Amino acid sequence: MESAKTAEGFLTVDVEDWFHILDVGGPQIEEWDSLPSRVEQNFMRLLDLFSEKKATSTCFFLGWVAERFPHLVKEAVRRGHEIASHGYAHRLTNELTREQFYDDVLRARLVLEEITGAPVFGYRAPGFSMAEWIFDTLAEAGYRYDSSIFPASHGHGGRPNAPREFHAIPCRNGQVLFEFPITVSNVLGKRVCVSGGGYLRLFPYWFIRRKSREMVDEGCPVVFYIHPREIDPEHPRLPMNAVRRFKSYVNIAATESKISRILDDFRVTTFQQYLISNDKSGGLT
Repeated sequence: MESAKTAEGFLTVDVEDWFHILDVGGPQIEEWDSLPSRVEQNFMRLLDLFSEKKATSTCFFLGWVAERFPHLVKEAVRRGHEIASHGYAHRLTNELTREQFYDDVLRARLVLEEITGAPVFGYRAPGFSMAEWIFDTLAEAGYRYDSSIFPASHGHGGRPNAPREFHAIPCRNGQVLFEFPITVSNVLGKRVCVSGGGYLRLFPYWFIRRKSREMVDEGCPVVFYIHPREIDPEHPRLPMNAVRRFKSYVNIAATESKISRILDDFRVTTFQQYLISNDKSGGLT
C-alpha cells in the first residue's frame, strides 16, 4: 500500500448493532442489553476481510458497544486500525442540548481510551446529524477531527452548500478541528453520495467505482463507510414503513462483495494517518 499521503480513500466503519437504526421507533437504550447482538460476528468478519486485503480502517465505535465488547476494540487495534468515536448512546445530535451532547461524546471518548490506552481523536455523529455548536463542543471534549458533515440533502441534517473537500474549522477555544466530509459526487446536477450506507448498497459497483474515481481525480480522497449489519443478510429486521425498509435493507447481500472490490481498486488509509502524513497532525500521535 502507498503512503497515507497519497491515499485515494478512507475506509470507515460505524461500529453499531442491527437495532441501532435511527428514527424508526426502535428499542430504547434500556432495552438494548436484552436483544440478541450480532455486532461481534459481523465486525470480526469485516476485520478478516480487511486483513485479507491488507487494508486499514477508521472504526467509529459506539461507546455502548465498546463497553460491552471491549475485545472488539482491542482486536481492531491489534490489526492496525484506528479507533474513533460514534458517540455513546446513538442519539441524533440535533435532538440533544449542548450539555447532553458534550456529556455523550466525552463519555464515549473516555470509554474508548480506557480500553485502548491511547488517545481518541476522531468523531462521527449518528445519522450525520448536525447542530450549530457541534464543532466547538467537540473541540472542548478533546476531539481533533470530525467526519459528520454530509454535504448534500439528508434527512438528519445534511448541508448541501458545505465544502466537499477536507478542510479545517476554527473553534472558539482557539483549536482547529479538521473535517472529513462524507463524499458526494455530481449526478445529473445534484450532489449524491455513492460511497456508503444505502447508497453503496443501491448503486451498481461500476457506477460507484466511476464516481469515486472522478473524486480521486479531482484530488479528493473518497470516504467509504459501512455498518457491520450491512454484511449480514440474516440479521433481525426492525418494523418500519416500506420506504424506510427499502433504504435500510436494500441489497444487503451484495455489500460485502462491493467492499472487497473497493479494497481491490482503491488505496485506503485511516484519517489519523492521513493527517500525520500531510503534516497536519499538531501532535496527533
